[in-house]
Amino acid sequence: MEPTTREHADGRVDLADVRSLAVSRFFNEELAPVPVAKRTWTTYNYFALWMGMAHNIPSYALAASLIALGMNWVQALITITIGNIVVLAPMLLNSHAGTKYGIPFPVFARAFYGLRGANLAALLRAFIACGWFGIQTWVGGEAIYVIIGRLAGSGWRDATVVWGQHWTLWLSFAVFWIVQMLIIWRGMDAVRKFENWTAPLVSVGFLILLGYVLVKAGGLGPILEDGGKLGWGADFWKVFAPSLMAMIAFWSTLSLNMPDFTRFGGSQRKQVRGQILGLPTTMTFIAIVAILTTSGGHVLYGEDIWDPAQLADRFSSPVVVVVALVALVLATISANLAANVVSPSYDFSNAFPKRITFAIGGLITGILGIAIQPWRLYSDPSSYIFAWLGFYGGLLGAVAGVLVAGYWVVNRTRLRLRDLYTRDGIYWFRGGWNWRALVATLVGAVLAVGGAYGGPFPADGLIPFLKPLYDYNWAIGFASAFLVYVLLALPAKKKEETSERPGSSRIDPAAVDG
Repeated sequence: MEPTTREHADGRVDLADVRSLAVSRFFNEELAPVPVAKRTWTTYNYFALWMGMAHNIPSYALAASLIALGMNWVQALITITIGNIVVLAPMLLNSHAGTKYGIPFPVFARAFYGLRGANLAALLRAFIACGWFGIQTWVGGEAIYVIIGRLAGSGWRDATVVWGQHWTLWLSFAVFWIVQMLIIWRGMDAVRKFENWTAPLVSVGFLILLGYVLVKAGGLGPILEDGGKLGWGADFWKVFAPSLMAMIAFWSTLSLNMPDFTRFGGSQRKQVRGQILGLPTTMTFIAIVAILTTSGGHVLYGEDIWDPAQLADRFSSPVVVVVALVALVLATISANLAANVVSPSYDFSNAFPKRITFAIGGLITGILGIAIQPWRLYSDPSSYIFAWLGFYGGLLGAVAGVLVAGYWVVNRTRLRLRDLYTRDGIYWFRGGWNWRALVATLVGAVLAVGGAYGGPFPADGLIPFLKPLYDYNWAIGFASAFLVYVLLALPAKKKEETSERPGSSRIDPAAVDG
């Protein structure tokens, strides 16, 4: 243990003198390690966080899109359940460092990529979060547009078209954007409080949608009898693999940046238990609701309507539409703040610690979320799953592989906390970059997404001979980057340790090229 740190009985580590780091250009208050006394989040806080993040319109649409791709309800539920269990593993592995050291994701990444190199991993995660922020904001604005349309009538719904959409839809999008910016501007504590009070309410809207569809469709019978379009033969397995990777990719962003939340954890047990109770249960719940509701919508309307706002707009009862979508709007704000604003706020702050605060980072996220044009990303289920989710899932899988390998295999969960903030420490590597992490990430990313096909990509794949690997993008990215990093970093670490043994000041195992 470094002399500047103290380890508590439960394994959590504190930095004795944080103020001495204030002069470092790699430090600001948002990135500083959270003192153990302020790590107070409970099991419920993490369960509520996951309920807020999982119960939202894109989560619903993710499950519903599997029905639109031809799966039956059993196939869709199996795919989603396996995906959630798989992604939970790297999520918990990366969460450990947040609770132990009180550090956010971009600071955690410095231990393996270097103080400057961490910006590569952090900004990659941040830009993807911006895309998600835009998608969530678009669908939330769409829900507001439908709600007001039911109350205000055709004048609102049939307003003049501007840039391909009714101007009233653009206005709804802008209002939804502004509300989220006001919350994030008040800081992380405001996000936590919003999550806590909305968590018990966010399920209401989806249950109303499901209840209405069940009544109109004549119960579960007609819904469960729908056998889907794929069957259990070759057609299903062609769709299953990329769909499973999409399910994993949906939360692969959080598998990297959960330290942003677990840094506030009251103990490892509390954050682990909260996440195990939170992610699989909440996502399974929303998946069941989405699958049954979409299947019921097919029975009622003869088509698979995977967007819940558009499905609700078909309902004849204005009261049902308004109540359901108000709950969905709250759910979407809750999810967007936690999943898509907190992380990039820290990530942008990490790039310029002395100039970008948490609030300004959130504002940057909001602006880039508009620039990415989310209405195009959310245009159809095929592009949503195979192009958007599949491609970025492969990229982030490679980063996750480096983090898990570095923290658990190479460094064995031991980090030098002070050195994560100063250029004279061991994580400066060469010029602030660790070439081993860069090579591992590059290899993992190329193998994972080099064969990308479909949507905006060539039919034969960007690199044709890698096309078969793209259907397993996240798994390929994670496994290959993990293996390459271990092969490059572990021998170097053992060599450092061995070279120090004859001397009187044997080096700390954590204080080597990780």
